[in-house]
Amino acid sequence: MMDDIFDAIQKSAKRIKDVIDTKDVGYSQNENASGETQLELDIKCDMVIEEEFSKVACINTIASEEKEHAETLHSDGRYFIAYDPLDGSSLIDVNLSVGSIFGIYDGDFGAENMVAACYVVYGPRVEMVFAQNRAKLYLLQAGEFEFVKEIRLNEKGKLMAPGGTQQNWESYHKEMIDGFFKEGYRLRYSGGMVPDLHQILLKGGGLFSYPATSDKPNGKLRRLFEVFPFAFVYKIAGGEATNGHEDLMSLGYAHVHDTSPCFFGSKYETTRVKEVYAKNA
Repeated sequence: MMDDIFDAIQKSAKRIKDVIDTKDVGYSQNENASGETQLELDIKCDMVIEEEFSKVACINTIASEEKEHAETLHSDGRYFIAYDPLDGSSLIDVNLSVGSIFGIYDGDFGAENMVAACYVVYGPRVEMVFAQNRAKLYLLQAGEFEFVKEIRLNEKGKLMAPGGTQQNWESYHKEMIDGFFKEGYRLRYSGGMVPDLHQILLKGGGLFSYPATSDKPNGKLRRLFEVFPFAFVYKIAGGEATNGHEDLMSLGYAHVHDTSPCFFGSKYETTRVKEVYAKNA
């Protein structure tokens, strides 16, 4: 059954690549569930994924970042999938990398039910990471995804991707980030969650952060579509994922669009995050 889901994600990714290459990048007249104006691309990519998932009998329910409510596809299906069809779509018009994110849950949504996670990067090349028992990298070549390697994070990395508007950061968060840079960390931040987290994974480690801020005290990134899937991938790859105080995979959710502060990285950096946040609780 998981093979069928994996196959549907691959088919979706190939179609989305074509959509990105050929479709209008303008804004629609619609807003998504988070109040963001949707691009025509967002809507089209959402439709592509729903079409492919509708063909997979083991998928019970889907929840999209672009839709207010979850939708049942097959009432006797086993798996629940939450996905962001085109994360970072506002970067399309300046030709930066974007991605799709998938969280695969067994029986119901919730981090405790997650059994696999996947994301796709649409950049100069199309790459995909699928995590179940291991985190595996695939590359789209001549129309097919080919296995490249297993991904493992080092204990300590070199890259820093700090999200959120700095003027809205807590002072201790800014001091922590500045401290990493004084240690020699390099800034790598595009504003796209998928390519930035992908770069940290493939370069061996570092820290991606999107903290609680004065304008978004509950964080910006969504638990089911973005936070839990990447937490799962990072932990499978030997890293950690925290909200500053708790393991992200220990968090619940009340609504499909719930958000959370989040930090993803190798163990050295995430340990520092937890130490700093414990002192400032």
